[in-house]
Amino acid sequence: MHFHTAVNPPSELRVWSGPLNSMHRCLPKAAPEPIVVRATPVIAEVLVALPKKPPEAPSPSTASALSHIEMAPPRILLCGDVLGRLNQLFKRVSTVNKSAGPFDALLCVGQFFPDSPDRLDEFNDYVEGRSQIPLPTYFIGDYGVGAPKVLLAASKDSANRGFKMDGLKICDNLYWLKGSGSFILHGLSVVYLSGRHSSDGQQFGKYSQDDVDALRAIAEEPRVVDLFLTYPYSFGSDSTIAELAAEIKPRYHIAGSKGVYYAREPYSNVDAVHVTRFLGLASVGNKEKQKFIHAISPTPASKMSATEISMKSTNTTLSPYLLDEKMAHAEAAKRSNDDSVSDSQYWRYDVPMKRQKHGTGDGPKMCFKYVSSDSCPRGEKCNFQHDMDARDQYLRGVCFDFINKGKCERGPDCNFKHSLQNEGDNSAHRRHGSENAKNNRSKDCWFCLSSANVESHLIISVGEKFYCALAKGPLVQDHVLVIPVEHSPNTLSLAPECEIDLGGFQNSLKKYYKNQGKEVVFFEWVSKRSTHANLQAIPVPSSKATAVQNIFNLAAKRLGFSFVATKGDNYSDGRNHLRTQFDRNFSFFYVELPDGTILSHLIEENERFPAQFGREVLAGLLNMADRADWRNCTCSKEEETKMVEHFKVKFQEFDPNE
Repeated sequence: MHFHTAVNPPSELRVWSGPLNSMHRCLPKAAPEPIVVRATPVIAEVLVALPKKPPEAPSPSTASALSHIEMAPPRILLCGDVLGRLNQLFKRVSTVNKSAGPFDALLCVGQFFPDSPDRLDEFNDYVEGRSQIPLPTYFIGDYGVGAPKVLLAASKDSANRGFKMDGLKICDNLYWLKGSGSFILHGLSVVYLSGRHSSDGQQFGKYSQDDVDALRAIAEEPRVVDLFLTYPYSFGSDSTIAELAAEIKPRYHIAGSKGVYYAREPYSNVDAVHVTRFLGLASVGNKEKQKFIHAISPTPASKMSATEISMKSTNTTLSPYLLDEKMAHAEAAKRSNDDSVSDSQYWRYDVPMKRQKHGTGDGPKMCFKYVSSDSCPRGEKCNFQHDMDARDQYLRGVCFDFINKGKCERGPDCNFKHSLQNEGDNSAHRRHGSENAKNNRSKDCWFCLSSANVESHLIISVGEKFYCALAKGPLVQDHVLVIPVEHSPNTLSLAPECEIDLGGFQNSLKKYYKNQGKEVVFFEWVSKRSTHANLQAIPVPSSKATAVQNIFNLAAKRLGFSFVATKGDNYSDGRNHLRTQFDRNFSFFYVELPDGTILSHLIEENERFPAQFGREVLAGLLNMADRADWRNCTCSKEEETKMVEHFKVKFQEFDPNE
């Protein structure tokens, strides 16, 4: 086996219950009453309660042991098409684990389920618990004999509800990576696209255009992706995956389905300092005895220095996608010159005219981030077009794929328009188009009251501009969200008259919690990718209220920034000051403390900021580190309904809408 040395945070952290400035990850004997915390982004070390008595510092020998543990990189096994041959796979895994392990996880690409009914009993032995899976195993390629039955059961399991991008649990140690997504595995950033391409909306074994769009948004984030998992190759096999690989620029791209082992020379990426290594893996038990299992131990990119991540070996090549792009542009230009067409004012994009007429999809691609949000973190370095006319069409309700490729594979299932809107339309038509696109997007929104996806049983009270609902996977009892009725990405850009309704809810909640001997902390995470805002309200015991500002400042210090603190004479002053700081071209976080002080931070383009920052910090304050991730706290619909009814009864005398 071949490994790379690396630094990796462990999957569990044992954290001091002592002062924050002396926290260490500790061995069991070195830490007095450690709290076991599920790994969380960046600020896991802050998730501890402020103690009354500091513990003793670890001995030099313990510190040395700790240093050794923290330097241990994750050890990952990769596998090609399994084809239901789980006995052979896990026998090999166990052998490798004994000789070169232990390994942290197994990632399987290619077809996972059996290719014939003969192997179904063997497969079901593992799924139904008669045989044991030796280590956490994640798979894509969700198709084959028996797949619909197994996957449908997993989809209906209450434990798999909500956003489960880190895998839907099939059985002990087996997780299904459905559709597309991104998650952190032992410090490694993993992005995946499951199955083969389809436009027919099949539930299993296929990825959709929506899955591709989700990864396109991930590609625009400033972080470096460590592992990209796909079913087919990107070379000469699937143009969509080739485009995604070029955009995502992973450090490792792992694929199956070709039946052979192929390790390409590392290649450089456009506008990125790191290289990509491609690994194609053969199927389990293949007759040619091609390699089907491979071990890697990469340092997470988040733990590497700029020098380390930019290192290149002598056999590094140019990006294979760069050559493909040049050839495609040359061919498109040739076709454009061969066509004799008259000037047109109907289509004003700088693309080949043949695409204009027939929608072939050749030519320069549009930047999704720019078209959808009028901003792009890459700026002039972006490889895609920042076309204002394309954005204008998008705001008129035209499908992005139709704008970008000249066609949309979702067909009649797409909620957007598949024809260009006349450029002579006046501003009223433009606003109507923008509103139409907005309405279409809100159909699938979790928070829009008109959406089929809204979980109405969580709603507590509805006002004219805002409504209040129980949080999904609440941190504590009575954790609620205050949500605008309008489909808006944040509460700071709403019309001024909306503040009256918002202020009414906040004042009512303060009185409600005060009646229970508690104070409330409000916070909002405004991401540039947010679609529908929610202001979170989490009660804390009055005895801990004075520690809230301190722990938020400590968490900020760990992340390398300082909050801007303000305190106005009244509610309006504070909100008005937030508006002066807010810039829609940047992400933004703010928290309102029990004493009225507001801490805010404008997130820079390349700054790493945890989306669950507010919740994680309060989880530490309340000694609830195991509840920092909302997915660990989900309840059944029946339990949620009871919690809402209980809240309504107690809140009735304070409800501003009663």
